[in-house]
Amino acid sequence: MNDLFEKTLALMEQQRLAGVYSGYIGSFLEHGHFQRKVSGWAATVPNKEKLTADYLFDVASLTKVIGTTSVILRLLDRHELQLDDPVIRFLPQYADKRVTIRHLLTHTSDIQTWIEHRDQLAADELKKAYLQQQASSKIGQRVSYTDTGFILLGLLLEAIYQAPLADIFQKEVFEPLGMIHTSLGSPKGLLVVPTEQINGQVLRGTVHDPKARILGEHAGNAGLFSNVADLEAFVWMYAHGGEGYISREVLQATQQDQTPNRKGKRGIGWQLVGPTHTMLFHTGYTGTFLLIDCDQQSGLIFLSNRVHPIDERQAYITHRDQLVACYLSEKEKSEE
Repeated sequence: MNDLFEKTLALMEQQRLAGVYSGYIGSFLEHGHFQRKVSGWAATVPNKEKLTADYLFDVASLTKVIGTTSVILRLLDRHELQLDDPVIRFLPQYADKRVTIRHLLTHTSDIQTWIEHRDQLAADELKKAYLQQQASSKIGQRVSYTDTGFILLGLLLEAIYQAPLADIFQKEVFEPLGMIHTSLGSPKGLLVVPTEQINGQVLRGTVHDPKARILGEHAGNAGLFSNVADLEAFVWMYAHGGEGYISREVLQATQQDQTPNRKGKRGIGWQLVGPTHTMLFHTGYTGTFLLIDCDQQSGLIFLSNRVHPIDERQAYITHRDQLVACYLSEKEKSEE
């Protein structure tokens, strides 16, 4: 690894030694190739396991951009849907005719997300409950991040393709991009980074997000397992103009603020960050994030086991934001 991101790498290691996470992989795309740093432990409970690049991670909400958003982009490219199409055009059983695909992709639907006994429902019951979730009177007026929008988008895609979302992702995302180790739901591989310890049981190869755990192969919000090599293939595609996977026109639309008032800093599925708010950013609850600069053909993949064995969310968010700020600062200086 060269010293281009020396401070960012040092901060990753510092955070690991401080116990923010016990293991991490950082992969930096610069000057046409990736450079990785792998450090620490894949697991600490019940036994310590050294982390290697072969391990699969539960990437949580990165499912939203890797899976669900990618399929939407392909459909936009083929003119099979439009951002301002109402959800009910494809999902007529949905309860709110005001909500559009753009609202869901940009988290501006302001849908009320409370579902009674949500984590105790069966998959079919949970789907029906989400189909009844409606927007408030503030629809389109503010960004409010939720899983609900992408769960609904997943159901919308299943209605279009008449297939489970796991099969749609396989056909439309993983196979075209050569992501041979990635899957929605419990992975087949043995090398899987465990997540949280709940009631004495360490989750390993089981989806961490309770909603996605119930929905299984139908979850558009979380539940993806992947490794660093597959994520590098995904980031490379974005950083190189879509590379025949999506058109440059659609790729550029992901870098433009798609919120109704153009102040929400949300592209298609992605949060927009950086000095000009054109860099693509998304996080995963389990301790992962992607940051892609399409204009400079660069990016950062970060994978950690921060919920293993205990979830310390607020402390991690502070450290994650410091890490992102450090990377952006070093990146800006390198481009001067």
